[in-house]
Amino acid sequence: MSTKKTNLIPSSVSRSGSLNISLGRKSLFFLLLIFFIFPEVSNAQCAMCRAVVESETDGKTAEGINNGIVYLMAIPYILVAGLFFFIYKKMKG
Repeated sequence: MSTKKTNLIPSSVSRSGSLNISLGRKSLFFLLLIFFIFPEVSNAQCAMCRAVVESETDGKTAEGINNGIVYLMAIPYILVAGLFFFIYKKMKG
């Protein structure tokens, strides 16, 4: 009687629990091509923000949304710059 051990974890999930998704070059190319050919698909996510900004007359909401975008954009750069600064200091001495 032979006992065959089967792998209970699917091949798309690693042992750490993260999902492994591998796109081939052709798949990635076609995905990017779709985004460039049909830009309205990627712009569809801004419909609610655009509606809120266009309904305001004084511009305070637009200014707030722009400030929020700047803050969201700046924080990752600040964190990465701080990380590189500490790595530089550690490597230098």
